[in-house]
Amino acid sequence: MAAAPPADGQEKVIAAAQHIVKSLANSKNAADDMIRILSGFDNRFSLMSDLFPAPPNAGPGCGSVPEDEGEGGGGAYGEEDDYQREGPGPSGGGDDEDDERDAAVEEAVRVVEQWDSPAAGDRLVFESSEDAEEYLGAAACLVGAAGPRVEAALQVAMARLEEEFRQLLIRGTSSLAAEDLHASLLRRLSLTVPTFYSAAGDLDCPSFASHGEEGDESAGAGRWSSVSDGEISPYLIAPDTVSALRDIADVMLRAGYSPELCQVYSEVRRDTLMECLAVLGVDKMSLEEVQRVEWGVLDGKMKKWIQALKVVVQGLLAEERRICSQILASDADAEEECFTEAAKGCVLQLLNFGDAIAIGKRSSEKLFRILGMYEALAELLPELEALFSGEARDFIKEEAEGILVRLGDAVRGTVAEFANAIRGETSRRPLPGGEIHPLTRYVMNYVRLLADYSRWLNDLLDGCESELETGGENVDMTPLGHCVLILITNLLDKIEDKSKLYDDEALQNIFLMNNLWYIVQKVKDSELKTLLGDNWIRKRRGQIRRYSTGYLRSSWTRVLACLRDDGLPQATGSSSALKAALKERFKNFNLTYEELYRTQTAWRVVDPQLREELKISISEKVLPAYRSFVGRFRGQLEGGRNFAKYIKYNPEDVENQVSDFFEGKRLNA
Repeated sequence: MAAAPPADGQEKVIAAAQHIVKSLANSKNAADDMIRILSGFDNRFSLMSDLFPAPPNAGPGCGSVPEDEGEGGGGAYGEEDDYQREGPGPSGGGDDEDDERDAAVEEAVRVVEQWDSPAAGDRLVFESSEDAEEYLGAAACLVGAAGPRVEAALQVAMARLEEEFRQLLIRGTSSLAAEDLHASLLRRLSLTVPTFYSAAGDLDCPSFASHGEEGDESAGAGRWSSVSDGEISPYLIAPDTVSALRDIADVMLRAGYSPELCQVYSEVRRDTLMECLAVLGVDKMSLEEVQRVEWGVLDGKMKKWIQALKVVVQGLLAEERRICSQILASDADAEEECFTEAAKGCVLQLLNFGDAIAIGKRSSEKLFRILGMYEALAELLPELEALFSGEARDFIKEEAEGILVRLGDAVRGTVAEFANAIRGETSRRPLPGGEIHPLTRYVMNYVRLLADYSRWLNDLLDGCESELETGGENVDMTPLGHCVLILITNLLDKIEDKSKLYDDEALQNIFLMNNLWYIVQKVKDSELKTLLGDNWIRKRRGQIRRYSTGYLRSSWTRVLACLRDDGLPQATGSSSALKAALKERFKNFNLTYEELYRTQTAWRVVDPQLREELKISISEKVLPAYRSFVGRFRGQLEGGRNFAKYIKYNPEDVENQVSDFFEGKRLNA
């Protein structure tokens, strides 16, 4: 039976309602809700059948679930159809449609109650795709329907979907294995994560190097390589599980259960992300606990923090954001709340550890770990910020920037502490053979590693130049260059002091030569050369030559004095006075030379080229003089008693023995 046309007074009311509904056309859910509310006040609004036509493929009931309609729509189990209370169409049939709709609601209530009965046991709906589709359709049908029994069934359905959502989230990550999470993340994300080494074994202060294994390109084959760019990485949540979660979320959000949904999502994902953080080696520690940890343990924790920060920001949280946006595609506010609540615990734990390190006790061995933390956080902060929005983003940015400031303060303070440590080094034991002092090795490897962080240190050290003495050097250089110059100048002063621990002036020169050569080599073969410049290197090489000359003068002057004619009686036949003087000269030569040979073969000139140059210098000074002296006076002693006692060495013997000098040999006395 066709409905009677509305009276004139009613036309205005209906027209107003029509205008309201049409103004809400951009939000189908809101239009649904409005038409139901209006119909509840006055059934005359049910006459407005042209305002809200049924979807082309929708049947008269509310239990059907349409196919997936793309991003934000239904997933593997479909999206619920809208339960609409429509008036009869132009051709009538309103009573039949009401009957069908009531029957669909009744069937939906039955499905929900069936799963709530003891017969269902502990079985989960989503163990079967058919059951899941039926249950989701039933729950969707109940949304907006009236009646005490319907409302009770809807509450039961939402409670079950909430628990099913929780279980799917948990089970979707149940394949997470602690022992291979780190390797899996690296393979999936193709990250280059910093590892650490000690330069030449001379310094227990780490730097960074790329970490990777040859042939590892195929390590991600199998299930890892099957993940396309549009899917979620399987170590977080499997793609089919994401679809199921999205279907549940759509129904719960439509039903007004956003708070319950967000709470479940946030709790489960927060726990999962925190578990991942623990697997990556970042434990929850208070400031007091961090301060109490001994350095060897803390060093490892700082190293893992640097690695974990990159994995978390570029891997875990980036994927978590993508998952969250897919599951909660129908509600941007819910998406933002869920991601923020799930991720912030993980982020804050990372930041809190960084802050504890920044304000902790300063010591020189911590510098490169602190620099590594500063570098990692500074580089990743833009990506970390981009993951969040609104107040959460502002908060995280403010916290991270504050930690960067404090880490920068720690860097500057630690560099100053290191300079003081060099000046205050007090060891008094001279090294055998004049070799490179451990302090020289430590400081130069330490300083050379500073150059790896020139990008950050030039900013962090800017303005600190006035606090450091320059030693008269040209200071027209970068802040880091100035800092390096001061540290090396402190070292050179300390090495000069330590050279005085040797009683032998010749060994003092060997010690100074060895240490300065090592310093120059470390500068020349690294980025320190760029910081200090060629002129600095030329000056230091000139100093090495002066040390070489000082060695020759202090060692061989006495030897050469034995080979001069000065003071010898005039040769008058076989003058006994001349013979006696020659015997004394050769005796003194032998004693002096043998003493040098015994001691200086035990000395060591570290650089092979420098060692050979020094041997050549000895040969050029001593051999011509010895050869000439023996040639001129051999006949005066030849044929006499104990001739071999005085001329013990041929010039060729001396030439061969010079090759043994500075090799670090320990000869029997």
